[in-house]
Amino acid sequence: MSNVDLEKIRITNLRKFAIQQSLEHLEAERPHFQPEEIVASICAYEEELNIGGVLEKMPPTIDGRAYTTLVVVDGGTDRTAEVARSFPGVVVIEFPVNLGHGVALQVTYRWCIENNVKYVITLDADGQNDPAEMPNLLAPLVNDTADFVLTSRVLGVDKTSDSIRKTGVRFFSFIMNRMTGAKLTDTSTGYRGLRVAMLADAVDRLQQSQYQTAELLIVCLKRGWRSAEVPTVWYPRASGTTKKGKNWLFGFRYSRVVFGTYWRERKARPSR
Repeated sequence: MSNVDLEKIRITNLRKFAIQQSLEHLEAERPHFQPEEIVASICAYEEELNIGGVLEKMPPTIDGRAYTTLVVVDGGTDRTAEVARSFPGVVVIEFPVNLGHGVALQVTYRWCIENNVKYVITLDADGQNDPAEMPNLLAPLVNDTADFVLTSRVLGVDKTSDSIRKTGVRFFSFIMNRMTGAKLTDTSTGYRGLRVAMLADAVDRLQQSQYQTAELLIVCLKRGWRSAEVPTVWYPRASGTTKKGKNWLFGFRYSRVVFGTYWRERKARPSR
């Protein structure tokens, strides 16, 4: 076995250990906790100044339906976890080290699968998404007209000022539509509604530790799951700077995920 293979095994085992530690901590905090059939998941890395504002805006119900708010704290050295735990009813999974946004979402998906959740809504911890829009994301899932619901800045309003990012949204949507046969306008949004049955089919195929948005969408579309879009108002970050890196670096890494996932999944058979 090569040194590269040994290093991959070591990293994989360390990641599994960190995740297990976080889940055991949750069980100690909330023994035998059972979430509602709807979960709103917020993955956060060093968002101490923003997470409280997002949680304050979370509505008491989603269109009259009870739900569980889950915050997955992806390591970090600030008070993100402490702030999240100060809100009654908020469930916190706290990684002891930073594992990556994609890993945080994979843990969210598996936790929901294991706890018989039906629908997951994912939103950002930086204040760019309005939680009041969650009923729009949930409706196509409940009505059984879609399995994967994306918010669209193109169909709605994008209040950010980065013209390069806006161009990137349209460019990657064009590329991914050509790859999958979909007709989507915003394929790089993290504000989404997801059917957990779909996630159970897809989660073992997810590999990305960071740029996971494109990976999940391509995997699900290639496996025959239905997509839909709803308009959104996309706000600038409440404070701080993006964790995605400079535009050129983000574009390069995102392109690599898009083309790599498509190549890997190009012969996938529909699961439905």
